[in-house]
Amino acid sequence: MPQNIDVLVSEVGPRDGLQSIKRTMPTKAKLDWIQALAAAGLQEIEVGSFVSPRLLPQMADCDELVKESNKIKNLTVLALVPNLKGAERAIAAGARKLTMPPSASRTHGLNNIGKTPEEAIDEVKRVCALRDTLPVKQRPEVEVGISTAFGCTLEGPVSEDWVIEMAGLLAKAGADSIGLSDTSGYANPNQIKRMFRRLRNEIGPEKMAGAHLHNTRGQGLANVVAALEEEVTTFDSSLGGLGGCPYAPGATGNIVTEDLVFMLEAMGLRTGIDIEALIAAREVLLHGLPEEMIYGSLPEVGLPKGFTYAKARGPM
Repeated sequence: MPQNIDVLVSEVGPRDGLQSIKRTMPTKAKLDWIQALAAAGLQEIEVGSFVSPRLLPQMADCDELVKESNKIKNLTVLALVPNLKGAERAIAAGARKLTMPPSASRTHGLNNIGKTPEEAIDEVKRVCALRDTLPVKQRPEVEVGISTAFGCTLEGPVSEDWVIEMAGLLAKAGADSIGLSDTSGYANPNQIKRMFRRLRNEIGPEKMAGAHLHNTRGQGLANVVAALEEEVTTFDSSLGGLGGCPYAPGATGNIVTEDLVFMLEAMGLRTGIDIEALIAAREVLLHGLPEEMIYGSLPEVGLPKGFTYAKARGPM
């Protein structure tokens, strides 16, 4: 965690957002958007995914996006990789952090990355083995987000015991950090608190990654507050709420970055993000995707009179 912030907001719009719409955003427009996000103070951005261009043509330029985004100061560039081949491409492009999405749901896993949960765990192990062959300074961090950890559109309820067992197996496979993803927007605050508490007990706080939450059923920010109570300090979100999962029907609605940042700052938690610059980045997004539907409560009404950003807190 960077020293100047309390909560890390990880922007996933250029990946999770863009893979969920049929149109392909031009590479130059993507880079302009990423630059605008970084200029607003976002310190981590998932710029794309190394998947087959045949399956997701929206992601065909991921190599260039990683290489160009790496030139931005103080930015951690993430890329999603579903398998070893994707990891090899990401490493060649210079990605500093890889995120892998094994699913707790067998049906979703087969639809999303063509692998059962067990096969996906084995793939994480292979990627970690590849990482370990590299010189220490060149090794990317391997982060895992367990998809459909709170329920699946295709299967319904997902066993919480199995999700936690998966987390333990992924830690043994070599993952640097492990988080939970509400891919289908099923989670509620009580479930969030229970699952992240169990996750910490299973893998230890040093391997805890963040929460990837969707607002499909309007629970997104409530679930953030619940996760904060369990000491989760990294949250994925998407500018304008763009995104979802093309392999989980109805799983629309990432948390809106603008609303998330405002809530955190209003709660006294530093994000390091300039909210007005963040709202301005919406125009950059829409320039590349004219007339695309985006969302957000804060951009509609603006900052409240007298709003102040969170300040550094004294010793606890």
